Amino acid sequence: MAYGESLLSKVIDTNDPTALTRYDIREEHFPTEAERKALRFIREYAETNGRAPDYRTVAAEVAGFTYRPEVVDSFEWLARKVKEGAAKYRQHAFFTGQEFAANYSAMKPDEFAEWVRGKLAEIEAETASRTKVGTDIKRDTVAFLDEYRKRKEGRSFKIWRSKFPTINREIGGYLSGNVYTWYGRSGRGKSVFTMEEAIEAAFQGANVLVWAMEMSRFEWMARAYSSISARQGVVAATIDGVDYEAGFENRALLAGKLTEEFERGFEAFLAQINELVPGTIIVRAVDDADFSSRRVRDLEADILATGADVVVIDPYYYMTYEANTSKTAGGDAAETSKALRALAGRTQTVIHGITQAEEVRDDKDRELRPPTRAELKKSKAFLEDSALTIGIDTLDGIGVIQLNKGRNGGEGTTVEVVYLPNYGIVREMETGAEAAERFTMAF
Repeated sequence: MAYGESLLSKVIDTNDPTALTRYDIREEHFPTEAERKALRFIREYAETNGRAPDYRTVAAEVAGFTYRPEVVDSFEWLARKVKEGAAKYRQHAFFTGQEFAANYSAMKPDEFAEWVRGKLAEIEAETASRTKVGTDIKRDTVAFLDEYRKRKEGRSFKIWRSKFPTINREIGGYLSGNVYTWYGRSGRGKSVFTMEEAIEAAFQGANVLVWAMEMSRFEWMARAYSSISARQGVVAATIDGVDYEAGFENRALLAGKLTEEFERGFEAFLAQINELVPGTIIVRAVDDADFSSRRVRDLEADILATGADVVVIDPYYYMTYEANTSKTAGGDAAETSKALRALAGRTQTVIHGITQAEEVRDDKDRELRPPTRAELKKSKAFLEDSALTIGIDTLDGIGVIQLNKGRNGGEGTTVEVVYLPNYGIVREMETGAEAAERFTMAF
Protein backbone atom coordinates (compact mmCIF):
# COMPACT_ATOMS: atom_id res chain seq x y z
CA MET A 1 0.00 0.00 0.00
CA ALA A 2 1.18 3.53 -0.78
CA TYR A 3 1.27 4.87 2.78
CA GLY A 4 2.99 8.03 1.58
CA GLU A 5 0.10 8.96 -0.70
CA SER A 6 -2.38 8.18 2.10
CA LEU A 7 -0.50 10.42 4.53
CA LEU A 8 -0.32 13.32 2.07
CA SER A 9 -4.00 12.88 1.14
CA LYS A 10 -4.96 13.07 4.83
CA VAL A 11 -2.94 16.29 5.16
CA ILE A 12 -4.96 17.72 2.25
CA ASP A 13 -8.34 16.52 3.56
CA THR A 14 -7.80 17.75 7.12
CA ASN A 15 -6.07 20.97 6.04
CA ASP A 16 -3.24 20.16 8.46
CA PRO A 17 0.11 20.76 6.73
CA THR A 18 1.78 21.17 10.15
CA ALA A 19 1.38 17.39 10.63
CA LEU A 20 4.34 17.00 8.28
CA THR A 21 6.48 18.94 10.75
CA ARG A 22 4.99 17.40 13.89
CA TYR A 23 5.86 13.91 12.71
CA ASP A 24 9.14 14.97 11.08
CA ILE A 25 8.20 13.80 7.58
CA ARG A 26 10.93 14.55 5.05
CA GLU A 27 11.42 13.97 1.33
CA GLU A 28 13.86 11.11 1.86
CA HIS A 29 11.13 9.13 3.64
CA PHE A 30 9.18 8.70 0.38
CA PRO A 31 10.09 6.03 -2.18
CA THR A 32 8.79 7.78 -5.34
CA GLU A 33 9.58 11.10 -6.95
CA ALA A 34 5.85 11.85 -7.30
CA GLU A 35 5.40 11.63 -3.51
CA ARG A 36 8.46 13.79 -2.91
CA LYS A 37 7.21 16.41 -5.37
CA ALA A 38 3.76 16.37 -3.74
CA LEU A 39 5.34 16.94 -0.33
CA ARG A 40 7.34 19.90 -1.62
CA PHE A 41 4.28 21.39 -3.32
CA ILE A 42 2.05 21.04 -0.24
CA ARG A 43 4.67 22.72 1.96
CA GLU A 44 5.33 25.57 -0.47
CA TYR A 45 1.60 26.14 -1.01
CA ALA A 46 0.96 26.19 2.77
CA GLU A 47 3.79 28.67 3.37
CA THR A 48 2.32 31.04 0.80
CA ASN A 49 -1.40 30.58 1.44
CA GLY A 50 -1.56 29.54 5.07
CA ARG A 51 -3.46 26.33 4.32
CA ALA A 52 -3.13 23.04 2.46
CA PRO A 53 -4.00 22.97 -1.26
CA ASP A 54 -7.13 21.36 -2.67
CA TYR A 55 -6.67 17.75 -3.81
CA ARG A 56 -7.50 18.75 -7.40
CA THR A 57 -4.76 21.36 -7.34
CA VAL A 58 -2.18 18.80 -6.19
CA ALA A 59 -3.29 16.31 -8.84
CA ALA A 60 -2.96 18.99 -11.51
CA GLU A 61 0.49 20.17 -10.35
CA VAL A 62 2.11 16.81 -9.56
CA ALA A 63 2.11 14.18 -12.27
CA GLY A 64 1.91 10.61 -10.99
CA PHE A 65 0.47 11.47 -7.57
CA THR A 66 -2.69 9.55 -6.68
CA TYR A 67 -5.04 11.27 -4.25
CA ARG A 68 -6.69 8.84 -1.78
CA PRO A 69 -9.92 10.24 -0.29
CA GLU A 70 -11.30 9.72 3.22
CA VAL A 71 -8.24 8.23 4.87
CA VAL A 72 -9.29 7.30 8.42
CA ASP A 73 -5.94 6.05 9.75
CA SER A 74 -4.23 8.36 12.23
CA PHE A 75 -1.30 10.60 11.33
CA GLU A 76 0.80 8.78 13.93
CA TRP A 77 0.17 5.36 12.38
CA LEU A 78 0.69 6.57 8.79
CA ALA A 79 3.90 8.40 9.69
CA ARG A 80 5.26 5.27 11.36
CA LYS A 81 4.46 3.14 8.29
CA VAL A 82 6.10 5.68 5.97
CA LYS A 83 9.26 5.70 8.08
CA GLU A 84 9.33 1.91 8.42
CA GLY A 85 9.26 1.69 4.62
CA ALA A 86 12.04 4.24 4.35
CA ALA A 87 14.16 2.33 6.88
CA LYS A 88 13.77 -0.96 5.00
CA TYR A 89 14.59 0.70 1.69
CA ARG A 90 17.72 2.34 3.09
CA GLN A 91 18.85 -0.84 4.84
CA HIS A 92 18.48 -2.82 1.62
CA ALA A 93 20.37 -0.18 -0.34
CA PHE A 94 23.13 -0.18 2.30
CA PHE A 95 23.63 -3.95 2.38
CA THR A 96 23.60 -4.27 -1.39
CA GLY A 97 25.68 -1.17 -2.15
CA GLN A 98 29.24 -0.95 -3.42
CA GLU A 99 30.49 0.75 -0.24
CA PHE A 100 29.38 -2.22 1.87
CA ALA A 101 31.23 -4.70 -0.35
CA ALA A 102 34.34 -2.54 -0.55
CA ASN A 103 34.62 -2.03 3.20
CA TYR A 104 33.93 -5.72 3.86
CA SER A 105 37.07 -6.51 1.85
CA ALA A 106 39.23 -3.64 3.07
CA MET A 107 38.48 -3.37 6.80
CA LYS A 108 39.47 -5.50 9.76
CA PRO A 109 36.52 -7.45 11.23
CA ASP A 110 36.13 -5.23 14.30
CA GLU A 111 36.44 -2.04 12.22
CA PHE A 112 33.89 -3.32 9.73
CA ALA A 113 31.46 -4.32 12.46
CA GLU A 114 31.81 -0.89 14.06
CA TRP A 115 31.20 0.83 10.71
CA VAL A 116 28.11 -1.30 10.02
CA ARG A 117 26.68 -0.57 13.46
CA GLY A 118 27.27 3.13 12.94
CA LYS A 119 25.53 3.18 9.56
CA LEU A 120 22.54 1.21 10.85
CA ALA A 121 22.29 3.57 13.82
CA GLU A 122 22.20 6.51 11.40
CA ILE A 123 19.36 4.91 9.46
CA GLU A 124 17.48 4.16 12.66
CA ALA A 125 17.87 7.73 13.92
CA GLU A 126 16.79 9.29 10.63
CA THR A 127 13.68 7.10 10.29
CA ALA A 128 12.60 6.98 13.94
CA SER A 129 8.94 7.67 14.68
CA ARG A 130 8.28 10.32 17.29
CA THR A 131 4.92 9.99 19.00
CA LYS A 132 5.29 12.74 21.60
CA VAL A 133 7.68 15.43 22.71
CA GLY A 134 8.98 15.22 26.25
CA THR A 135 6.98 14.63 29.39
CA ASP A 136 3.83 16.43 30.41
CA ILE A 137 4.16 17.05 34.15
CA LYS A 138 0.36 17.21 34.53
CA ARG A 139 -0.61 14.21 32.41
CA ASP A 140 2.32 11.86 33.09
CA THR A 141 1.88 11.61 36.86
CA VAL A 142 1.26 7.85 36.75
CA ALA A 143 4.64 7.28 35.11
CA PHE A 144 6.26 9.45 37.77
CA LEU A 145 4.66 7.50 40.61
CA ASP A 146 5.74 4.25 39.01
CA GLU A 147 9.34 5.49 38.85
CA TYR A 148 9.08 6.80 42.43
CA ARG A 149 7.99 3.40 43.72
CA LYS A 150 10.78 1.67 41.81
CA ARG A 151 13.29 4.03 43.39
CA LYS A 152 11.77 3.52 46.82
CA GLU A 153 12.22 -0.23 46.39
CA GLY A 154 15.71 0.17 44.93
CA ARG A 155 14.71 -1.30 41.57
CA SER A 156 15.15 1.74 39.31
CA PHE A 157 18.39 3.26 40.47
CA LYS A 158 20.93 2.80 43.21
CA ILE A 159 23.12 4.97 45.37
CA TRP A 160 26.58 3.59 46.01
CA ARG A 161 28.11 5.01 49.15
CA SER A 162 31.56 6.59 49.12
CA LYS A 163 34.32 5.35 51.40
CA PHE A 164 34.62 8.93 52.63
CA PRO A 165 31.77 9.94 54.98
CA THR A 166 31.92 13.63 54.11
CA ILE A 167 31.17 12.87 50.45
CA ASN A 168 28.12 10.85 51.49
CA ARG A 169 26.98 13.65 53.76
CA GLU A 170 27.39 16.34 51.10
CA ILE A 171 26.03 14.63 47.97
CA GLY A 172 24.29 11.55 49.34
CA GLY A 173 26.62 9.08 47.63
CA TYR A 174 27.12 8.21 43.97
CA LEU A 175 23.91 8.04 41.97
CA SER A 176 23.55 5.48 39.17
CA GLY A 177 23.34 7.06 35.73
CA ASN A 178 25.97 9.70 36.50
CA VAL A 179 29.62 10.38 35.68
CA TYR A 180 32.07 11.51 38.37
CA THR A 181 35.43 12.92 37.28
CA TRP A 182 38.52 12.76 39.51
CA TYR A 183 41.56 14.83 38.66
CA GLY A 184 44.91 15.79 40.11
CA ARG A 185 48.49 16.36 39.13
CA SER A 186 50.65 13.44 38.00
CA GLY A 187 51.55 10.93 40.69
CA ARG A 188 49.26 12.33 43.37
CA GLY A 189 46.97 9.33 43.84
CA LYS A 190 44.07 9.55 41.37
CA SER A 191 44.19 5.81 40.69
CA VAL A 192 44.33 5.01 44.39
CA PHE A 193 41.31 7.12 45.31
CA THR A 194 39.14 5.67 42.53
CA MET A 195 40.30 2.16 43.42
CA GLU A 196 39.18 2.78 47.00
CA GLU A 197 35.74 3.82 45.74
CA ALA A 198 35.61 0.74 43.50
CA ILE A 199 36.40 -1.54 46.44
CA GLU A 200 33.89 0.28 48.65
CA ALA A 201 31.17 -0.36 46.04
CA ALA A 202 32.14 -4.02 45.85
CA PHE A 203 31.80 -4.28 49.64
CA GLN A 204 28.23 -3.03 49.14
CA GLY A 205 27.58 -5.84 46.65
CA ALA A 206 28.23 -3.96 43.39
CA ASN A 207 29.62 -5.51 40.24
CA VAL A 208 32.58 -3.24 39.43
CA LEU A 209 34.37 -2.96 36.08
CA VAL A 210 37.79 -1.31 36.00
CA TRP A 211 39.49 -0.15 32.82
CA ALA A 212 43.09 0.25 34.08
CA MET A 213 44.78 1.61 30.98
CA GLU A 214 48.14 2.56 32.47
CA MET A 215 48.53 -0.08 35.18
CA SER A 216 49.25 -3.82 34.89
CA ARG A 217 46.70 -6.21 36.31
CA PHE A 218 49.25 -7.50 38.87
CA GLU A 219 49.92 -3.96 40.10
CA TRP A 220 46.21 -3.13 40.37
CA MET A 221 45.48 -6.38 42.18
CA ALA A 222 48.37 -5.89 44.60
CA ARG A 223 47.06 -2.45 45.54
CA ALA A 224 43.53 -3.81 45.90
CA TYR A 225 44.66 -6.69 48.14
CA SER A 226 46.56 -4.23 50.35
CA SER A 227 43.43 -2.10 50.69
CA ILE A 228 41.02 -4.99 51.30
CA SER A 229 43.33 -6.59 53.88
CA ALA A 230 43.71 -3.20 55.63
CA ARG A 231 39.94 -3.08 56.03
CA GLN A 232 40.25 -6.39 57.87
CA GLY A 233 43.17 -5.11 59.96
CA VAL A 234 45.35 -8.12 59.21
CA VAL A 235 48.52 -6.30 60.30
CA ALA A 236 49.26 -4.03 63.24
CA ALA A 237 51.65 -1.34 62.02
CA THR A 238 53.29 1.64 63.70
CA ILE A 239 53.96 4.38 61.15
CA ASP A 240 55.63 7.62 62.23
CA GLY A 241 54.75 6.79 65.83
CA VAL A 242 51.06 6.15 65.11
CA ASP A 243 49.47 2.70 65.47
CA TYR A 244 47.32 1.55 62.56
CA GLU A 245 45.35 -1.49 61.54
CA ALA A 246 47.01 -2.06 58.18
CA GLY A 247 47.11 -4.45 55.27
CA PHE A 248 49.79 -6.43 53.49
CA GLU A 249 52.53 -4.11 52.31
CA ASN A 250 51.98 -3.21 48.68
CA ARG A 251 55.67 -2.88 47.74
CA ALA A 252 56.44 -6.29 49.23
CA LEU A 253 53.62 -7.83 47.20
CA LEU A 254 54.85 -6.17 44.00
CA ALA A 255 58.42 -7.36 44.58
CA GLY A 256 57.44 -10.85 45.76
CA LYS A 257 59.20 -10.24 49.09
CA LEU A 258 56.70 -11.04 51.80
CA THR A 259 58.24 -12.93 54.69
CA GLU A 260 57.29 -16.59 54.96
CA GLU A 261 54.93 -15.81 57.85
CA PHE A 262 53.20 -13.07 55.88
CA GLU A 263 53.05 -15.26 52.77
CA ARG A 264 51.09 -17.86 54.74
CA GLY A 265 48.84 -15.14 56.07
CA PHE A 266 48.37 -13.69 52.60
CA GLU A 267 47.41 -17.07 51.14
CA ALA A 268 44.89 -17.55 53.95
CA PHE A 269 43.50 -14.07 53.27
CA LEU A 270 43.05 -14.85 49.56
CA ALA A 271 41.33 -18.14 50.42
CA GLN A 272 38.56 -16.24 52.20
CA ILE A 273 38.32 -13.15 50.00
CA ASN A 274 35.16 -14.44 48.35
CA GLU A 275 33.42 -14.28 51.73
CA LEU A 276 34.95 -10.90 52.58
CA VAL A 277 33.78 -9.04 49.44
CA PRO A 278 30.08 -9.47 48.58
CA GLY A 279 30.40 -7.93 45.10
CA THR A 280 32.84 -8.49 42.26
CA ILE A 281 35.63 -6.47 40.65
CA ILE A 282 36.62 -7.21 37.06
CA VAL A 283 39.86 -5.56 35.94
CA ARG A 284 40.87 -4.99 32.33
CA ALA A 285 44.47 -3.84 32.45
CA VAL A 286 47.02 -2.38 30.08
CA ASP A 287 48.87 -5.70 29.74
CA ASP A 288 45.78 -7.73 28.79
CA ALA A 289 46.36 -9.11 25.30
CA ASP A 290 42.71 -8.63 24.28
CA PHE A 291 42.48 -5.03 25.51
CA SER A 292 43.54 -3.15 22.39
CA SER A 293 40.21 -1.57 21.46
CA ARG A 294 39.09 1.07 23.95
CA ARG A 295 36.14 2.88 22.46
CA VAL A 296 32.97 3.85 24.26
CA ARG A 297 31.20 1.06 22.39
CA ASP A 298 33.75 -1.46 23.72
CA LEU A 299 33.14 -0.18 27.23
CA GLU A 300 29.41 -0.64 26.78
CA ALA A 301 29.96 -4.21 25.62
CA ASP A 302 32.05 -4.90 28.75
CA ILE A 303 29.40 -3.33 30.98
CA LEU A 304 26.72 -5.56 29.49
CA ALA A 305 28.93 -8.67 29.65
CA THR A 306 29.86 -8.16 33.31
CA GLY A 307 26.57 -6.69 34.52
CA ALA A 308 28.56 -3.78 35.94
CA ASP A 309 26.97 -1.37 38.40
CA VAL A 310 30.07 0.79 38.88
CA VAL A 311 32.79 1.55 36.33
CA VAL A 312 36.26 3.06 36.70
CA ILE A 313 37.99 4.58 33.65
CA ASP A 314 41.68 5.13 34.43
CA PRO A 315 42.29 7.47 32.64
CA TYR A 316 39.89 9.02 30.11
CA TYR A 317 42.64 10.12 27.74
CA TYR A 318 43.88 6.58 27.07
CA MET A 319 40.52 5.67 25.56
CA THR A 320 40.08 5.70 21.79
CA TYR A 321 38.23 8.99 21.44
CA GLU A 322 35.11 9.43 19.38
CA ALA A 323 35.29 11.10 15.96
CA ASN A 324 35.73 14.88 16.07
CA THR A 325 32.69 15.74 13.99
CA SER A 326 32.80 19.39 15.05
CA LYS A 327 36.36 19.75 13.67
CA THR A 328 37.26 21.94 16.64
CA ALA A 329 40.16 21.71 19.05
CA GLY A 330 39.30 19.17 21.73
CA GLY A 331 36.25 18.05 19.80
CA ASP A 332 37.18 14.37 20.00
CA ALA A 333 37.42 14.50 23.80
CA ALA A 334 34.16 16.45 23.96
CA GLU A 335 32.35 13.85 21.84
CA THR A 336 33.77 11.08 24.05
CA SER A 337 32.63 12.88 27.18
CA LYS A 338 29.09 13.22 25.82
CA ALA A 339 29.07 9.56 24.80
CA LEU A 340 30.16 8.47 28.28
CA ARG A 341 27.48 10.63 29.89
CA ALA A 342 24.88 9.00 27.65
CA LEU A 343 26.32 5.54 28.39
CA ALA A 344 26.04 6.06 32.16
CA GLY A 345 22.39 7.02 31.76
CA ARG A 346 21.60 4.21 29.34
CA THR A 347 23.21 1.48 31.48
CA GLN A 348 22.33 3.08 34.85
CA THR A 349 25.92 2.74 36.00
CA VAL A 350 28.09 4.99 38.14
CA ILE A 351 31.17 5.94 36.09
CA HIS A 352 34.27 7.19 37.89
CA GLY A 353 36.68 8.68 35.36
CA ILE A 354 40.19 10.03 35.81
CA THR A 355 41.89 12.88 34.02
CA GLN A 356 44.92 15.00 34.73
CA ALA A 357 45.26 18.50 36.14
CA GLU A 358 47.72 21.03 34.81
CA GLU A 359 51.14 20.90 36.43
CA VAL A 360 51.67 24.06 38.46
CA ARG A 361 55.12 24.95 39.76
CA ASP A 362 55.11 27.58 42.49
CA ASP A 363 56.26 28.20 46.02
CA LYS A 364 53.39 26.05 47.28
CA ASP A 365 54.50 22.92 45.42
CA ARG A 366 55.31 21.17 48.73
CA GLU A 367 51.93 21.98 50.21
CA LEU A 368 48.65 20.14 49.82
CA ARG A 369 46.74 21.96 47.11
CA PRO A 370 43.95 20.20 45.23
CA PRO A 371 43.62 21.55 41.67
CA THR A 372 40.95 24.05 40.78
CA ARG A 373 38.41 23.66 37.98
CA ALA A 374 40.56 25.92 35.82
CA GLU A 375 43.40 23.39 36.03
CA LEU A 376 41.38 20.51 34.60
CA LYS A 377 43.58 19.20 31.78
CA LYS A 378 42.87 17.40 28.49
CA SER A 379 39.24 18.53 28.07
CA LYS A 380 36.86 20.90 29.83
CA ALA A 381 34.00 18.75 28.49
CA PHE A 382 34.47 16.25 31.30
CA LEU A 383 33.79 19.09 33.72
CA GLU A 384 30.52 19.97 32.02
CA ASP A 385 29.26 16.40 31.60
CA SER A 386 30.04 15.18 35.13
CA ALA A 387 27.63 15.23 38.04
CA LEU A 388 30.62 16.03 40.24
CA THR A 389 34.27 16.85 39.63
CA ILE A 390 36.68 15.93 42.40
CA GLY A 391 40.14 17.40 42.79
CA ILE A 392 42.72 15.49 44.83
CA ASP A 393 46.21 16.00 46.19
CA THR A 394 48.49 13.97 48.48
CA LEU A 395 51.77 14.60 50.23
CA ASP A 396 53.79 12.87 52.95
CA GLY A 397 51.11 10.54 54.27
CA ILE A 398 48.15 12.88 54.09
CA GLY A 399 45.76 13.87 51.34
CA VAL A 400 42.85 16.10 50.51
CA ILE A 401 39.76 15.63 48.39
CA GLN A 402 37.91 18.70 47.18
CA LEU A 403 34.44 18.69 45.62
CA ASN A 404 34.80 21.28 42.90
CA LYS A 405 31.61 21.23 40.87
CA GLY A 406 28.47 19.32 41.65
CA ARG A 407 24.88 19.29 40.48
CA ASN A 408 23.73 17.92 43.83
CA GLY A 409 25.61 20.22 46.19
CA GLY A 410 28.87 19.95 48.06
CA GLU A 411 30.83 22.41 45.93
CA GLY A 412 33.89 23.67 47.78
CA THR A 413 33.79 20.94 50.44
CA THR A 414 37.17 19.44 51.39
CA VAL A 415 37.93 16.06 52.93
CA GLU A 416 41.18 15.48 54.81
CA VAL A 417 42.58 11.99 54.33
CA VAL A 418 45.16 9.69 55.88
CA TYR A 419 47.06 8.55 52.80
CA LEU A 420 49.33 5.51 53.32
CA PRO A 421 48.49 3.34 50.28
CA ASN A 422 51.57 1.14 50.71
CA TYR A 423 49.80 -0.28 53.77
CA GLY A 424 46.32 -0.15 52.24
CA ILE A 425 45.35 2.81 54.43
CA VAL A 426 43.39 5.52 52.63
CA ARG A 427 40.64 6.91 54.79
CA GLU A 428 39.07 10.11 55.96
CA MET A 429 40.65 11.64 59.05
CA GLU A 430 38.52 11.56 62.14
CA THR A 431 37.01 14.83 63.23
CA GLY A 432 37.85 16.30 66.61
CA ALA A 433 34.66 14.86 68.12
CA GLU A 434 35.28 11.39 66.67
CA ALA A 435 38.90 11.37 67.82
CA ALA A 436 37.88 12.48 71.32
CA GLU A 437 35.25 9.73 71.50
CA ARG A 438 37.79 7.10 70.43
CA PHE A 439 40.25 8.42 73.05
CA THR A 440 37.58 8.28 75.77
CA MET A 441 36.59 4.71 74.85
CA ALA A 442 40.24 3.63 74.98
CA PHE A 443 40.41 4.67 78.62
